[in-house]
Amino acid sequence: MVRVDAQCTTAGAACAGCGAWSTRVHSSYLRFPADVPSAGRRVILRLRVRRFRCRNITCPRRTFVEQISGLTRRYGQSTERLRSTVAAVGLALAGRAGARLAAVLGVSVSRSTILRLVDTLPEPEVPSPRVVGVDEYATRKGRHYGTVLVDVETRRPIDLLPDREAASLAAWLAQRPDVEVVCRDRAPFFAEGAATGAPQAVQVADRWHLWHNLSEAAERCVAQHRRCLRVLTPTAPQPETEPVPTADPPTSPWPRGHRFADRTRSRHAAVHALLKAGHSRRSVQRHLGMTWRTVKQLADAAMPEELFTGQWQNRPSVLDDYKPYLDDRWNKGCTNAWKLWEEIVPLGYNGSYQRVRAYLHDKRTSPRPVTARPPSPRAVAGWILRHPDTLTESEEIQLKAVRAHCPELDALTRHVRSFANMLTGRQGERLPGWLDAVRQEDLPSLHTLAAGIDRDRDAVIAGLTLPWNSGVVEGHVNRIKMLKRQMFGRRLRSSA
Repeated sequence: MVRVDAQCTTAGAACAGCGAWSTRVHSSYLRFPADVPSAGRRVILRLRVRRFRCRNITCPRRTFVEQISGLTRRYGQSTERLRSTVAAVGLALAGRAGARLAAVLGVSVSRSTILRLVDTLPEPEVPSPRVVGVDEYATRKGRHYGTVLVDVETRRPIDLLPDREAASLAAWLAQRPDVEVVCRDRAPFFAEGAATGAPQAVQVADRWHLWHNLSEAAERCVAQHRRCLRVLTPTAPQPETEPVPTADPPTSPWPRGHRFADRTRSRHAAVHALLKAGHSRRSVQRHLGMTWRTVKQLADAAMPEELFTGQWQNRPSVLDDYKPYLDDRWNKGCTNAWKLWEEIVPLGYNGSYQRVRAYLHDKRTSPRPVTARPPSPRAVAGWILRHPDTLTESEEIQLKAVRAHCPELDALTRHVRSFANMLTGRQGERLPGWLDAVRQEDLPSLHTLAAGIDRDRDAVIAGLTLPWNSGVVEGHVNRIKMLKRQMFGRRLRSSA
């Protein structure tokens, strides 16, 4: 610790109440204000100050203590230099982190003191903004919203409004007639508020929101033509099955048409076809949805009749006479077991419903050919929206196939890429021609987008021409969301 003795040598001092000069000393005492550390050691001044009598009889103060300009203040326990240093640390790191750094620098201070010093700092003078960005943020998503206003040139937030009403924004802008540009998204209440409060300002629609709206319209358009995507689905290779003999081997205990025998023969043929095509047994298990033991039994059997050992021979079923009717109704699309059972009962069937359900269950779970699924509309829309140079060779080939097969998607691709060139090249003067070209195509989703752009044409043209955008505003909205997540579940508690 370093201690320095000092005292003031002036003849008098000015009263803090009335400003009258006085040289009449009443008394003196010692003050010990802490100063900025020196070489890592704490510095304390041993300062002797004088108390003067005020000569102004109308002044409510009888006595006052002299203050040294730039060094002390009333009731201050540290010098002005130390206060400004700690406040600068607090502005950079806030409470806890600032207290830790101050301890490293040799200043013992609590996080509460740092925050209090930061809170007492005067508000900085904010010049009147020329380019303002506006966007909404949610205090409670879906219920309560506010508005954040940012100076786009300095990239600093200016103010927060308690709601997102057009009247609030208009009143705020009316108090600042120097605003020349208003950057916003395409929300109608922001457009109305900017037009009312700052009619002299140029409204700029954000380019990211324009591209986002176009991407949503493109995905809807692709979804409306999802049938055209089947051209990308390769035809499933038919498994090469061995020819089925017309008659059962004499050793076969089950006749043709029996559900257990037919199911076993179809499974045996499907398993051996996939194995012959080069699939592993694990792959066959995944494709056919069988257990490993079932696949092994079917694969080890050269003929399906080897699996009929020990079964009852030629056992008839009360459902045999009605299977042709059930098969015909199944092929026509009726798959409800209860309804089919009700239909065959008047025809003379006196068996149980469970037997009908089991027969239809076997038909429902019979192995089907594995076919590739076409790409999703979202994936194809992504190919259309991305830059052609970023597509892989496979994606480019598939997109060409889709465009050749579907004229609507070909027109969509041309319009999207034309809009992308207009957006990246800042060619807003081409927007009217682009809108006219879109209206000539049979693309309802783009027609809806074009109608919305046409209602806000001046702001969209400005957004596609001027260098301003709402990117900095979106960054501050994201920062607000981060602070909300960090403070979730916390609140300030009063000392009462």
